[in-house]
Amino acid sequence: MPMADEAKPTRVAVVQLCATPEVNDNLATVERLVKEACHQGATVAFIPEAFAFLGPEKIKSTILESLPEDPDATGGPILERCRRLAREQGCDLVLGGFHESSDDPAMSYNTCLHLSADGGIRARYRKIHLFDVSLSDGTQLRESSRTLAGNELVTTELPFGTLGLSVCYDLRFPYLYQSLVDQGAIALTVPSAFTATTGAAHWHVMLRARAIECQSYVIAPAQHGHNWGKRYSYGHSLIIDPWGEIIAECHDGDGVGIAEIDPARVLQVRADLPSLRHRLSI
Repeated sequence: MPMADEAKPTRVAVVQLCATPEVNDNLATVERLVKEACHQGATVAFIPEAFAFLGPEKIKSTILESLPEDPDATGGPILERCRRLAREQGCDLVLGGFHESSDDPAMSYNTCLHLSADGGIRARYRKIHLFDVSLSDGTQLRESSRTLAGNELVTTELPFGTLGLSVCYDLRFPYLYQSLVDQGAIALTVPSAFTATTGAAHWHVMLRARAIECQSYVIAPAQHGHNWGKRYSYGHSLIIDPWGEIIAECHDGDGVGIAEIDPARVLQVRADLPSLRHRLSI
């Protein structure tokens, strides 16, 4: 765990893919793209929400896995495949949306998971805000019908410093990110599977807003394309610096975006424009 004075510039990657109901195909794509990112020098790879499966709930219930309380204990086949990838590549993985089982067999958690380069579980965050909407294009999504909400903010440590964890719909709730900054975060991750409709309208502007108001890097790996049925994801995985500038973007298709997270840049922005210090409780 790096101390503030030990944090260092770190090359990271956002991974963009189009997950479907085919778990093995999805994981093969993740493996290919993480290897590509590491070949380009990334030492941390960020994977989108629902990276292993995006499809009907009745199928998802068959691939749920528990996460061991002992961070180094053996888990299910999806977890172990991801751990093997982290070890083989010597790369930390932030798995954006792991389908974690619960005590209720009909319900699961949408969990952001940090695996270290040795494959150990270093942090787990259960998505707090669940996506229940009816869109004008006819899309109806009721995440809460099969997903339990988390209730705890989570940060984790990487070579660049403290990372605040979130998942997708959390993006619409600025107080969550401000609280993560209060806990020391200099970077925030928003792994997502934004719909094509909401993504086109809000994705870039909200991510840039979170970066600007929190004066933090925002790292947002995303799903793209036709996942299944009527489900289409927006894509445009992004890395944004603490001034709100986009420094990496994947537009269409599978791919990786690479950028450097520099803790000194955060300190500079926060010193030049000390808005975080000017916040008031009203």
